[in-house]
Amino acid sequence: MAGRLSLPEEDLTCPICCAIFRDPVVLKCTHSFCAPCLQQYWTGRGRRRDCPLCRTQNLDDPVPSLTLKNLCESCVQEESLPVEETGGELYCDPGEMCPVHNEKLKLYCLLDKEPICVVCHTSRKHKQHDCCPISEAVLDVKEKMKSAISSLQEKRDAFDKMKKNCEDAVTHIQAQAQFVERRTHEEFDKLHSFLRVEEESRMETLRREEEQKTGQMRQMMEEIERSMSSMSETIRVLEEEMALEDLSVLHKCKSTLARANVPVGEPVMAPAALIDVAKYVGSLTFQVWEKMHKIAKYTPVTLDPNTAAPWLVLSDDLTTVHDSDEKQRLPNNPERFDPDTAVLGRDGMASGKHAWEVNVGDNTAWVVGVAKESIKRKEKVSSVLNNGYLCVYFYHKMYFAGTSPLTRLSLKRNPQRIRVQLDCEKGKVSFYDPHNNTHIYTFKHAITEAVFPYLWVGCQKCPLTVEPVDVFLKLADF
Repeated sequence: MAGRLSLPEEDLTCPICCAIFRDPVVLKCTHSFCAPCLQQYWTGRGRRRDCPLCRTQNLDDPVPSLTLKNLCESCVQEESLPVEETGGELYCDPGEMCPVHNEKLKLYCLLDKEPICVVCHTSRKHKQHDCCPISEAVLDVKEKMKSAISSLQEKRDAFDKMKKNCEDAVTHIQAQAQFVERRTHEEFDKLHSFLRVEEESRMETLRREEEQKTGQMRQMMEEIERSMSSMSETIRVLEEEMALEDLSVLHKCKSTLARANVPVGEPVMAPAALIDVAKYVGSLTFQVWEKMHKIAKYTPVTLDPNTAAPWLVLSDDLTTVHDSDEKQRLPNNPERFDPDTAVLGRDGMASGKHAWEVNVGDNTAWVVGVAKESIKRKEKVSSVLNNGYLCVYFYHKMYFAGTSPLTRLSLKRNPQRIRVQLDCEKGKVSFYDPHNNTHIYTFKHAITEAVFPYLWVGCQKCPLTVEPVDVFLKLADF
């Protein structure tokens, strides 16, 4: 609650003339006097230049006190105002008063960063400190606050932008999960379909072999039954003739014995009469896998959609890319190219040998090669060796190697495919036309960090496609 205090004039009064300071000056001992009063005092003292109050000798000239002068002039102006305007007394908030000297805080110490009174200004604590009026300090502080507000608003806008980007990222992640789920189901459906067809084919082959070999066994059983029936009849006749007496046995036995002595071969099972169980169940998984690899497509490079520029469109199997007019709404993640219309392969390479082919077809603007992991992706840069790229270019119907400056290439034919061969240990990246294995260009550059397959496309009519390769199964030698 504001208090009612009188403005103390004694601290604004010259000790010599006992009036409000006129042209105040400050001595080295920090006491203040009117300049004319002090000069008159010293004139009567001869050569002695001591302080009228503390008698301290002052060899230096007195220093004018502009702050004290302003305060005195302000006090004189307030005293000249009518009582109605000033109310006869000055009302001050306790917070505006110096807690030490009970004086109004009219100065701001720039060194100590605190409001002070006139007495504080001449005290030891703030002696010879730079000060300014409170009003100026308030303006300075408000300017700093304004600047701080502006800075915080910019930061808040940046955070708001990042929050929106995170919200977009959440939506995109959900869309990615749905896409992966759909593609996984599609691929496994193909595998399941293949396995079902393969299982049914094997069961059908088994059923046919079972019917065939069962029929052979039944035919053999019928032949055996006929032989057994014939032998049973012969046995019966022989038994009847044996029951006869005298010469009748001799008359009939000749033909009966001849019939009994006809040679009959013993039944023998034919070879391979049983089902070849080993053929069906031996290394069954491997046999199915061996057939499956013929339908499985493998590409040595899989394009990474998280690096693709927003204008690029990738195929579902992540092997084909083409340019478009429409910029997709994608998260601005650190890996993504923007604004450059480029995309990287998923896997980086820092050792070993690698090769892949890119079908460029009739594309009129493309770049094929490798890029270092440290390349700049958020600004449009010249894709040359100095910027971390080892590539060949086709632009304006001309071929170039990405040296600094570019190297013009003279090719006898326009290749439809470009083969990239990377040897990390030798630090070589070579390019060929696989149609006739013609060498196009070779970079010799040490591979000191991971490099990624790199594609840049500037034509909407024809895509770039990473070609699949044939895969063969090889058994280990023992």
